[in-house]
Amino acid sequence: MKVKVETFQEGGREASATASLSISVGRGARKRDEDVGTEVAEGTDEWAQSKATVRPPDQLELTDAELKEEFTRILTANNPHAPQNIVRYSFKEGTYKLIGFVNQLAVHFSQVGNLVPKDSDEGRRQHYRHELAAAISYQDSQDSARVMISETEILEEEEEPKETEAEAESQVDLPAAEATEKVVEEELMAPKQPRERKLTNQFNFSERASQTFNNRLRDRECQMEPPPRANFSATANQWEIYDAYIEELEKQEKTKEKEKTRTPVAKKMGKTTMRKMMSMESQSDDITKVAQAAKIVERMVNQNTYDDVAQDFKYYEDAADEYRDQEGTLLPLWKFQNDKAKRLAVTALCWNPKYNDLFAVGHGSYDFMKQSRGMLLFYSMKNPSFPEYMFSSESGIMCLDMHVDYPYLVAVGYYDGNVGIYNLKKPHSQPSFRSSAKSGKHTDPVWQVKWQKDDMDHNLNFFSVSSDGRIVSWTLVKSELVHTDVIKLKVEGSTTEGLEGLQLHTVGCGTAFAFHKDIDYMFLVGTEEGKIYKCSKSYSSQFLDTYDAHNMAVDAVTWNPYHSKVFMSCSSDWTVKIWDHTIKTPMFIYDLNSAVGDVAWAPYSSTVFAAVTTNGKAHVFDLSINKYEAICSQPVVARKKNKITHVQFNPIHPIIIVGDDRGHITCLKLSPNLRKMPKEKKGQEVQKGPAVEIAKLDKLLNLGHQSPPWSRAG
Repeated sequence: MKVKVETFQEGGREASATASLSISVGRGARKRDEDVGTEVAEGTDEWAQSKATVRPPDQLELTDAELKEEFTRILTANNPHAPQNIVRYSFKEGTYKLIGFVNQLAVHFSQVGNLVPKDSDEGRRQHYRHELAAAISYQDSQDSARVMISETEILEEEEEPKETEAEAESQVDLPAAEATEKVVEEELMAPKQPRERKLTNQFNFSERASQTFNNRLRDRECQMEPPPRANFSATANQWEIYDAYIEELEKQEKTKEKEKTRTPVAKKMGKTTMRKMMSMESQSDDITKVAQAAKIVERMVNQNTYDDVAQDFKYYEDAADEYRDQEGTLLPLWKFQNDKAKRLAVTALCWNPKYNDLFAVGHGSYDFMKQSRGMLLFYSMKNPSFPEYMFSSESGIMCLDMHVDYPYLVAVGYYDGNVGIYNLKKPHSQPSFRSSAKSGKHTDPVWQVKWQKDDMDHNLNFFSVSSDGRIVSWTLVKSELVHTDVIKLKVEGSTTEGLEGLQLHTVGCGTAFAFHKDIDYMFLVGTEEGKIYKCSKSYSSQFLDTYDAHNMAVDAVTWNPYHSKVFMSCSSDWTVKIWDHTIKTPMFIYDLNSAVGDVAWAPYSSTVFAAVTTNGKAHVFDLSINKYEAICSQPVVARKKNKITHVQFNPIHPIIIVGDDRGHITCLKLSPNLRKMPKEKKGQEVQKGPAVEIAKLDKLLNLGHQSPPWSRAG
């Protein structure tokens, strides 16, 4: 008898079904019943009684609706046995952290197979081994067959006398021997199967010769003297501690007295030695060495990248200049730009007086409505892709100048009226010296700065000009800038009376100035009113002379590097004028049909100069070839809206750099016609030097004195 109890679970409620008792009768029992003759109808009541349900007294009774209610079961991919509280130690934070992600993978069955694909490397190796084993077994069977044949031949020779028995046996064994001989001959005649060539893995194969030799580990030992040891013992109590403090206090007082008695010279010497020690420590720093090596590698890469440009810079000469006498071209070479100075206009350019491949670029904005930050960048032709030095400022940099004797000192002027000095030897991002409102800074933008000779005490000084009408001399005394007002640009005839009889003077706005190279006290100042004042450092109340130069603001003024009387000016009124400072009228006037941003004299000739205009063109003049128009007028920038702001000649190489208001600097090479030297005459040596250049310009000035200036307008 078997009792079967079924339990169902629905919605968290357990309901026990009716326990039914079923009687199973074996086959043997049925046979016994049949043998006795029991009828089928007998025992029906007993079967019916055995189906009576047995219910426990506390069974839960459910209604038909509850029994028919369906519950949805959702299968999820989560592993119910996966741990949810895994904690691991974080070495970064130094604490134990709870792992949020738990692997839900549950492996139900895993079996490692031993089948190998036929086309794989392992399958081919096994196939080759099986064939090799079959060939070996085949060779063994051949050897055994040959041994059997030799044995039969020996037996036949021994049994020749026994003819009767041999004949009888040969009649019986002849078919078998013939069959074996045929089998052996067939096996010998069968062609040998060629051995399959061993295949190598093309992706995981290497010869021994290509493997590197592993360096053996070596133990290095050294002997050293053990540090000296000493036993020390003392008693620590209150009076000994007090005595130790008193001794230390006396030592400090003695050192203070020694410092007071030291001379100022000794203090300076001590500071210099400390600075030298600090510089030595900084030079020995590993990071500095790595930076220097990286800079050299970067220059090597750029040299290979721009090799064609470097070859053109050094050797290329425009062959077409032989067929055109009074015309030249500009060959574009490198283009310098930086992402940090994007959309900042080039406000100043200056070549380094010592390193001819290094130049400084000032970035700012000429739009007073869009003033933002400024940048001071130093580029080298050896590395056009990235600046050698980079400095940022809160205000736009409007001008700069490098010291002749100390080429690492750079004076700059800002849009907010301040001036500063950067030291390239110090890696600070801010200027080493800077003016302030207390030290007498300008109230308007500073348009130009220029280093001058040291004063009587050998202190460095430079001049600055601003729109507030002041020409200021800045002297570097110890660690601060001391200002001195040299002159104020008062407009003549503009004096008015104010309250209580006070006289009010209208101040001119200075935009540019230039110092004479021979006459130390004399300098020129250009203003926004279009006038040029000849001033002296000794007289601060009056001007030496006044020139009615232009109808609009004067953008640049520069002296000729050879002739001491000649200077040049440019303006936004589209004109470039060449002057003799002893005469109030210009000697030459050139109209360039656009506002002129900057002009520069060539260092190799007294008659060559370059000018840039806001329409994107660069103009090169040579007065000895053509004194009426430019011998080269060439667009330099691609876009029409892009304006050229500044131009500078290299002091050694025949190249110029041009900056625009997009922050780009373009380097251009002058063709041979733009730097033409005097022709050699037969039997005469070519004269060179400043005297020749002065005579060449004097000849042009004499022609200018004989004709009015307006006849030379281009």
